[in-house]
Amino acid sequence: MVEIELDGQKVEVPPGSMVMHAAEKAGTYIPHFCYHKKLSIAANCRMCLVDVEKAPKPMPACATPVTMGMIVRTKSDKAIKAQKSVMEFLLINHPLDCPICDQGGECQLQDLAVGYGGGASRYAEEKRVVFHKNVGPLISMEEMSRCIHCTRCVRFGQEIAGAMELGMSHRGEHSEIETFVGQTVDSELSGNMIDICPVGALTSKPFRYHARTWELSRRKSVSPHDSTGANLIVQVKNHQVMRVVPLENEAVNECWIADRDRFSYEALNGEDRLTQPMIKQGGEWQSVDWLTALEYVANGLKQVKSEHGAGAIGVLASPHSTVEELALAGALVRGLGSENIDSRLRHADFGNAAITGAARWLGTDIASLSTLQRVLVVGANLRKDHPLFAQRIRQAARKGAEVSALVAAQPEWALPLAHTVLADSSVWVSALAGIAAAVAAEAGVQPPVAGSVTDEARAVARSLLSGEHKAILLGNAAAHHEKASSLLSLANWIGAQTGATVGYLTEAANTVGAQLVRAVPGQGGLNASQMLGGGLKAAVLLNTEPAADSAAGEAGLKSADLVVTLSPFKTNLDISDVLLPMAPFTETSGSFVNAEGRLQSFQAVVRPLAETRPGWKVLRVLGNLLGLAGFDADSSQAVLAAALPGVTAGAFVDAARLSNADAGVGPAAADQSPAGAAPCVASIYQLDALVRRAPSLQLTSDARAARAAAQGVQA
Repeated sequence: MVEIELDGQKVEVPPGSMVMHAAEKAGTYIPHFCYHKKLSIAANCRMCLVDVEKAPKPMPACATPVTMGMIVRTKSDKAIKAQKSVMEFLLINHPLDCPICDQGGECQLQDLAVGYGGGASRYAEEKRVVFHKNVGPLISMEEMSRCIHCTRCVRFGQEIAGAMELGMSHRGEHSEIETFVGQTVDSELSGNMIDICPVGALTSKPFRYHARTWELSRRKSVSPHDSTGANLIVQVKNHQVMRVVPLENEAVNECWIADRDRFSYEALNGEDRLTQPMIKQGGEWQSVDWLTALEYVANGLKQVKSEHGAGAIGVLASPHSTVEELALAGALVRGLGSENIDSRLRHADFGNAAITGAARWLGTDIASLSTLQRVLVVGANLRKDHPLFAQRIRQAARKGAEVSALVAAQPEWALPLAHTVLADSSVWVSALAGIAAAVAAEAGVQPPVAGSVTDEARAVARSLLSGEHKAILLGNAAAHHEKASSLLSLANWIGAQTGATVGYLTEAANTVGAQLVRAVPGQGGLNASQMLGGGLKAAVLLNTEPAADSAAGEAGLKSADLVVTLSPFKTNLDISDVLLPMAPFTETSGSFVNAEGRLQSFQAVVRPLAETRPGWKVLRVLGNLLGLAGFDADSSQAVLAAALPGVTAGAFVDAARLSNADAGVGPAAADQSPAGAAPCVASIYQLDALVRRAPSLQLTSDARAARAAAQGVQA
């Protein structure tokens, strides 16, 4: 450790630290703009100038390494005068438009100008004007005259998002931050540039001019989209969600969120919201009260049970639903005597399941992804399926990690790939068997199954056999693959030989939680494919849209006598008989279990819209009307305590309940025959009902490309 004196206080920091790091450890604030703890050091704003004893001039705290015995003064006349001089330069060309700036009230420049700015400007010439730029539907660059050239956005693109979409052109006061020849900013993490911009140059286009920051209430929540479980701050005005920003949690999402976490809130305020219960009568939808709708459903379920038996009743549930909703849905269908419940709508190999009450999971903790030295990703579009996991692996790659991929097309993950095995999804098992055979040859052991060893397979094997911290990560396409069991068994064998952990990236916010509370069929129950294929006479659709959420589609449900949809949106209109307005994540309390097995609970941030009710309450009352036992919980916390006893919010579930062990298919029995169909995988902005209805997200290049691809397939 290196000891320095900072404002008369002794501080010890590791060698190589900067004065800024010492100040942070000591709790001393040094004004700054360009410095950010997650970005490289640029030292171009000069706001952090401090007085270092024996230095001929003030030194930038962010770029001055500590030395033993160094004496630093951050509040001396010399330091304050330097900081005020820098502030005067920064304000020379800055427009005086704070009253109409979206950043007003939460602006770093505004705050520091109060402490370090002059009472009047000595600059009498015309201020510079920078022409506005259109960089897409999410980020507004309408007021780039406010830019102070801190380059945080440029460095974020290079280092965190992995793509340098913004850069600085020209020199001096003619410098501008812009895209290359008018291109748009298309990163799936682009909204974070809004957060890190210290002025009002980059603002949120969907939020622009909707509210002032001091009018907003701030409440904690958890993202309902991918399996990261990103922590959020939801900002509310007049019982309406106005903006979503990240809540820092170093172990989960650090200080970043994906664009779908940030902008999907638009769907909450859209015209597609279902605001009251509806029943289809004579082919026409009629609004009814809750009691009428629930009694209609209860009587319909009783009738189907008496005429066709309990086995004709089933629940298709979204893994984006909460633990509480899924637990009660399972209790409802099992209380009626059926084991037909499934949340794996996109799966093809339903035999690939953990033992009852256990769950497939990441195989390691999320934070460890940043420190991996060797990674093999199988069947994933890592960057789009799991933006924040990709960001962590990107950081590992920047530190020298070797990332390998087994995929169907050349990956565009915005990170350097050491080795790539390209193979059509139909022959992924054979390709992974080749890697296993290469590992066996390199390690001098018997291969688990015959496999063709290619040069790339040998390179992947050698990579996995080197290094210390290693992981084999199975993506959404591998989980939904027709031969998912064979892929897992081979991955487990390779992991055992190389010392790598093996895990699933997992698709949705509550994929792990759904398995833990048994939102999967029990003994003799029908799986999602069988239910969607016409195996039901009464179906309850919990927060799901089979036409978009499954490979089978919704056609098989048209023959059912009763289809009940619980959703925040007017959906499944062609197949449903009853629509029950269920609260989205912002209007209900609940919990998600993320990919690493961490339980995270949240509260409602706004009151339910109109007649909307929390899903767990709807299911509880429905259970009461059916006369089922165990439906007496008076809070979501009580439901959670019964569903996952002993697990508290923020804690991990019992490790014994997290398992990626082979599901009865050993590596020797891996089926290498070609798969009959490609895995069903949702694109980044078609993952769930919320993102599908967020207008700004649907205007992005990713959404347009997905629509074009879907139309091409249909054509």
